[in-house]
Order: sequence, then structure tokens, then C-alpha cells
Amino acid sequence: MKLIFLGAPGAGKGTQAEILSRLCGIPIISTGKILRDAIANGTPIGRRAKEYVDSGKLVPDDVIIGIIGERLTEADCKGGYILDGVPRTIPQAEAIEAGGIEIDCALSFEVEDAVIIDRMAGRRVCKKCSAPFHITAKPPKKEGVCDYCGGEVAARSDDDPETVKTRLKVYHEETEPLLEFYSRRGKLKTAENRPTVEETTAVIRGVLGI
Repeated sequence: MKLIFLGAPGAGKGTQAEILSRLCGIPIISTGKILRDAIANGTPIGRRAKEYVDSGKLVPDDVIIGIIGERLTEADCKGGYILDGVPRTIPQAEAIEAGGIEIDCALSFEVEDAVIIDRMAGRRVCKKCSAPFHITAKPPKKEGVCDYCGGEVAARSDDDPETVKTRLKVYHEETEPLLEFYSRRGKLKTAENRPTVEETTAVIRGVLGI
């Protein structure tokens, strides 16, 4: 199962990706993490990316897609994967297709903006491994400590309500058009928001037939 999760920031993509990763035994391919790994490992495309990062420039789409392509050749991706953080724009989606990266389904998380703004105010993230938490929906077992790596769990500056409104505006303008992009290809499925993580997981499992 080769999946892309689409949805506004705070829609629950990270939390549900972790759950589905465990359920299906497939890895989450986080663009931020594999970019850092490629640079640290000094792969050819990682060295290209480092040039942009060191000069303070955005890493171009073709380099990001190249790094994803490298990661997807690894053994743990043979049974499928969940792409996290890409594509964010139509050009990135087109680059993924041109790069031969296969997608079975683009799953859209349908959540109203007002719900997201309220939800993000309670979101917390591990500073070490980026695992997502929430003060009510999914608190860490020990306050301020990550369940997975023991790192510090804290609020992020970009979860401030005014910042969230700006991020939502960018999402609607740049990323939301991907819904039509994947719908035209017969690959779009939607999952309506539910009050709890568990209920949303049940909806997703029903939509994906797992």
C-alpha cells in the first residue's frame, strides 16, 4: 500500500501515519528526516542538497524527489510506504509522477479550519524525534517526555493561532489543489474528521479497506 496523506496542518496526518505504519508494517517516509539523513550520509544527491542548505536556499523539488526515490529503493519499502510532507504543490506531484514514484491512494483528511485552530493550540511535538502528541487527545504517558525516545515534548511556535491561520491560508492556496489532481487520476479518497483519534483511525481503515 503506497499512500500519500493530504490535509491541512493539524489535520492529524502525523498521528494517523504512525498508527497505520504499525498496523500495516510499512514505513513513514518523512521528507525532512530523509533529507537530513541523505546529507549526513553524504550520498550524491545528499551532497547536492547540502549545497542549498548551507547557502540558506530552499532545496529544489527535483533534489527532494531524488532523495525520496533513493529512500524508496530500500528493503523496508517493498511492502508499501506513507509519504509525509510531500507533495505540497502541483509541481511536486508532477515531479513525483515523472520520477516514477508509485502511489496507490491519496487520502485527504477533511477537517474544518476552526477545529484545526483549536486543535493546534493543544498540540505538542517531541523535540528529538518529532513524534506528535496532544494535551487532551494524545498526551504523553509522562508529562513533557516522549513515549518513544524520551525526548522533551513541547509546543511549537508555529502552532500559535495567528500563525496557524497563515499556514491554513497557504494550504488552501498551494496544497488543496492536489485534491483535484489526484481525483482526476482516480486515486483520491477522503476521511472525515471524528472527535477522537481512535474513531478517525476506524474511518481511515474503512476507507482503505484494512
